[in-house]
Amino acid sequence: MNHDKTILIVDDEAPIRDMLRIALEMADYRCLEAEDAQQAHAIVVDEKPSLILLDWMLPGTSGIELARRLKKDELTNSIPIIMLTAKGEEDNKIQGLDVGADDYITKPFSPRELVARLKAVLRRTEDISTLGPIMVEGLCMDPISHVVTINQQALQMGPTEYRLLEFFLTHQDRVYTRSQLLDHVWGGNVYVEERTVDVHIRRLRKVLQLDNHDRFIQTVRGTGYRFSTKLAMKA
Repeated sequence: MNHDKTILIVDDEAPIRDMLRIALEMADYRCLEAEDAQQAHAIVVDEKPSLILLDWMLPGTSGIELARRLKKDELTNSIPIIMLTAKGEEDNKIQGLDVGADDYITKPFSPRELVARLKAVLRRTEDISTLGPIMVEGLCMDPISHVVTINQQALQMGPTEYRLLEFFLTHQDRVYTRSQLLDHVWGGNVYVEERTVDVHIRRLRKVLQLDNHDRFIQTVRGTGYRFSTKLAMKA
């Protein structure tokens, strides 16, 4: 068994935990289990799992509140989270992703789909974590600490804006449509409207206004957006 890949399953229903554990152990993952947010938080601090499968509806503290707490703590904010929930509405999905969840799977789902999505999230986060700090004209993103600075001044941004900037910094000078950004930043299986991209672009630009760094987020009329330090050509 690959003990380098430890998955924490957080769900208050034992049959669901059993189903998830069997599927993951068959895929060669080591599993830990928690039935509520308090137990889960203690395991996260002690074990530092590779990924957390987190049910939205938990007794006491909800899964969404636990996700928010973990993403605000610099010791745990780099651990990827996949939300598991029966809530399929778009607003719920946006809320889950906005607190920092890396993917969102609506029940019921097949074990094969779960394992495939889990592998995709791990692969994506591992690819980013192997990078050193990314620096562009005074703008610096450290993928290990999740800190973004402009001329050494720390910026405050939400998890979605962070992921959006992370994608732009690692894919500079190429135009992406709203649909492509949804696939890469929100995940191909999360169904939210394309207008959501515009909302988060505006939020990201507002954060980057320090020393005029918002000019790097360029709108390409009729197509989408790109990140570039080059002077934007008139559309």
